[in-house]
Amino acid sequence: MTSTLDIVRAGPVARVFLNRPDVRNAFNSAVIAELAQAFATLGADDTVRAIVLGGHGKAFCAGGDLNWMRAMADYSWEQNRADAMALADMLWTIYSCPKPVVGRIHGDCFAGGVGLAACCDVLVAVEGAHFCLSEARLGLLPATIGPYVLRALGEQASRRYFLTAERFSTTEAQRLGFVHALTAPTALDAQVDEIVSILVANGPQAVKASKRLVQDLAGQPITPSLREDTARRIADIRASDEGKEGVSAFLHKRDPAWKAPS
Repeated sequence: MTSTLDIVRAGPVARVFLNRPDVRNAFNSAVIAELAQAFATLGADDTVRAIVLGGHGKAFCAGGDLNWMRAMADYSWEQNRADAMALADMLWTIYSCPKPVVGRIHGDCFAGGVGLAACCDVLVAVEGAHFCLSEARLGLLPATIGPYVLRALGEQASRRYFLTAERFSTTEAQRLGFVHALTAPTALDAQVDEIVSILVANGPQAVKASKRLVQDLAGQPITPSLREDTARRIADIRASDEGKEGVSAFLHKRDPAWKAPS
C-alpha cells in the first residue's frame, strides 16, 4: 500500500508532509491512521526535537476526501461513530504530541485541515492562503476538530465561522491570533526553518514541559491548588539535570549541552 505521508528526517527535525496532491491532500481513513502512527512514533523518539506538518502540492489540506465521504453516507450510526473516533484520536495524538509542532500552511486549509492546523503549536502561512470551516454547507458540523479550533481561533470567531462556513484569509487568521507568521510563498520554508531553529536551541525537556503547561493552564482559574502546581513544576525543572545545565551555561556564558553546533 502506498503511504499517504512523506516523512523526512534531518537531524533533530522531522517533517511530515501530507502526500496526496492530486486531491489537495484531502484525508481519508488511511491518512488518519498514518498521521496518528507518525505522531505517536515521532513523539516518543528522543532524537526528535521539532516536527513540521505540511502538505505537498497546491494545498495544505482540503478536508475530507470525497470518496471517503461518499462511503460514509452508507455507514450505520455505529460505523460513523467508530470512524469519527479514529479522527478524534488522531487529532489528540497531534495536539498532545510532546514535541513542538510547526504548521506549514499554503493554499487551501479547509474543514478537517483547519483542525490539523489548530493542533499545531506554531502556524506559518503564506499570504493568499485561505481557511474555511465548511461543514455547515454540507449539513454537517466541525465536531471532532471543534475543541482544537475553539482554543486556537477563539470563541467569538468560532461562533461566526462554524455557523457561516465562510472562507477567511491568512490576514484575518493572523488578526484573530490563529496564524503566528505570514510570509510570501517563496519564503515559506525559510520562515518555517527559522522558527524550527529557535525551537531546537531551547532545552528539550523545558519545551516539552512548557507545551504541557500552556495546555494545562488554559482557561483555569488561579486557585491555591493551581499556584501550588505551578510552584511544583518550576521546582522540578530547576532541580533537573537540564535545568541545572541551562543555568550553568548561562552564568558561564557558554552553549548548553543540548544546543546543536551551528
